[in-house]
Amino acid sequence: MGHTQKWRARKKEISKLLGPAHYIVSAVNDTKFSSAAFLLTGIPGQDDVHLWIISIPFCLMYVILIVGNSVILFIIKTDPSLHEPMYIFLSMLAITDLGLSIVTIPTILGIYLFNSREISLNACFAQLFFIHSFSLIESSVLLLMALECFVAIYHPLKYASILTMQRIAKMGLVFVLGELAVVLPVPFLLKWFQYCRANVFPHSYCLHQGVMKMACSDITVNSIYGLFIIVSTVGLDFLLILLSYVMILKTVLSITSNVERVRALNTCVSHLCAVLLFYTPMIGLSVIHRFGNSSSPLLQILLGYVYLLVPPLMNPSVYSVKSKHLCARIMRAFIK
Repeated sequence: MGHTQKWRARKKEISKLLGPAHYIVSAVNDTKFSSAAFLLTGIPGQDDVHLWIISIPFCLMYVILIVGNSVILFIIKTDPSLHEPMYIFLSMLAITDLGLSIVTIPTILGIYLFNSREISLNACFAQLFFIHSFSLIESSVLLLMALECFVAIYHPLKYASILTMQRIAKMGLVFVLGELAVVLPVPFLLKWFQYCRANVFPHSYCLHQGVMKMACSDITVNSIYGLFIIVSTVGLDFLLILLSYVMILKTVLSITSNVERVRALNTCVSHLCAVLLFYTPMIGLSVIHRFGNSSSPLLQILLGYVYLLVPPLMNPSVYSVKSKHLCARIMRAFIK
């Protein structure tokens, strides 16, 4: 298939994606395109109802998740009795959730409130760098929280001596620097590509997989590196979390008292919910991007919103409900 046929096929995709609003980057000629920007996509075919119907739920979700995570951070910081490993890890999770949400606010709300779809290449690369960095850091934090659950059940008497504040700080710093170093080459690799097609992005924010598909250069190296990042970070974290829960379950089953079993399992319920909320949409979105070329654009967009908004929105609620001490402190703060 020649360049002209590829462009016609691409044009049909754009028409389906954007509905009546056709946003095409300035053309150099009929087959070759040069772009200094990407054009982001809202929900296809819903341009006329963005402001009143779609923007209001997004604004409410962002307000709730920012307030919820900020309250958890404030309570943990101001209450010395919450300066324990479990709550320190929870504060790390809240920080990554806030970072992930704040990075996407300008483009998502920009589309639905102001119909502002254009994003420069550099801004797009910066956004995808922070999105992927915060996602990988959150995966590492969930691994650390699984380790905390395992130590609490397997070595309850040595819990305080194993998970000291100094050791927690070192582990957190190592994971953060490691994830940033892994993601750092991605935007620089993407800058080498030539983007000569109509660069209409299938999401309201920039992701590595989507930007790669917009390039008309050979993306083999970048694709392999992206797969390496997923396998060596998120994939490894997920396997270690599964291994931790296998060991936790084995330890719990060895407890003779049913009451003690339930109490031990109850310490990890919140973390298990957070793991499912984070990894399920993330794995689904990665599979669709790599193998679901014929999947509906609407499915990709909705799953992308679930991946970005649901974990930060639900984590504060899950942990506040399951942690009686934290819930009591939050209620006391609001009553005051």
